[in-house]
Amino acid sequence: MNISNIEIYPLNLPMKQDFTISSGSVGNRNCGAPHVYVKVTADNGVEGWGEARPSHRWSYETLESVTSTLLRYIRPVLLGENVRDLSHIHMLMNKEIKGGVGNGQPIAKAAVDMALHDLIGVADDNRLADLWFSGFQQTSQLSYLISTASPEEAEQKALYAYTHGYKGLDVKLGINPLQDIEILHAVKSSAPDLFLRVDANQAYNLQQAVKLAKQMEQIGVDVFEQPLRAGDLSGHAALRRRTSIPVALDESIWTAVDLLQAIRAEACDTVVIKLTKMGGLSGARLCGELAREAGLGLLGGGLTESRLGLTASAHLFNYLQITDPVDLNGPLFLEDDPVIDGPEIKEGRVLLPDRPGIGCEISMDKLQRYCYGEYGDPS
Repeated sequence: MNISNIEIYPLNLPMKQDFTISSGSVGNRNCGAPHVYVKVTADNGVEGWGEARPSHRWSYETLESVTSTLLRYIRPVLLGENVRDLSHIHMLMNKEIKGGVGNGQPIAKAAVDMALHDLIGVADDNRLADLWFSGFQQTSQLSYLISTASPEEAEQKALYAYTHGYKGLDVKLGINPLQDIEILHAVKSSAPDLFLRVDANQAYNLQQAVKLAKQMEQIGVDVFEQPLRAGDLSGHAALRRRTSIPVALDESIWTAVDLLQAIRAEACDTVVIKLTKMGGLSGARLCGELAREAGLGLLGGGLTESRLGLTASAHLFNYLQITDPVDLNGPLFLEDDPVIDGPEIKEGRVLLPDRPGIGCEISMDKLQRYCYGEYGDPS
């Protein structure tokens, strides 16, 4: 099979609640949230779907840059290429869009990689687990995300999660640092038995992080995620020596090279695996396997992807045997998406489709409804 077409669909998906991290708004009810769907078609007519979820609050990639990168640069070099030669396809994408500190435009490339996995699975009548020679697992435990500067609201959300079957909480800090400890006390008192993951999204310097970690030790936080700026591996290593709470890296690790540097620096106890930031299922799987071999813990994360990206991520996290509840929070925030048949998302867990590829059916009507500007086949 060779690639006969790549179609790009920039979307603005409606949100049912606002989402804010320490660096600002990731999406809100008034403006929605940017997503880019990609459809890859082989010369035998088989199709595969992938998703990119850019946010300028989280990285340099935007809806506009992802769309133009895929349309003007990635698509032309991939047409006619062998669908199954993923290594060669990544080489071509990386040659066309060079990296800087990390791998250039990984969120854009992730959508292509995801779509190719989907296409190969559909063509061969194999689920993703079958492609990876592993057993299929139909369920995945979800964590509940709390992002607010209000301790009262945080308490209400934690209580909701506790009473509705969630096994873990992901609490965003740094939105208003003066409220951080009060928020954590409120959350822990409402949901004392849930796995408590605290994500700072690079909000602190080392002195602030050490002080906060000492207080979090008394509260009972299970993991402290990305407290310092992404490039500060020495700072994270210093923090690890001064707290008993496991330190997880997210924005610091985009590639396998980043992971190896973090391992050498002894900068983390745990690695956050996200297929969108790691260039797709290929890169995320490699990072997960390397981290496991290095004796590090794994956390599963997402970027408020739709149910398409959520399903692909959950399949990967099951393959990597991630046991802590994973932060696939798109359904908490998105009002709708183009998936018309896919995972069944219940409070606290997701039931994955037992179908070839990723297992999601996409509505062309919804793609057109939520399209942002020009979309589809550029020819």
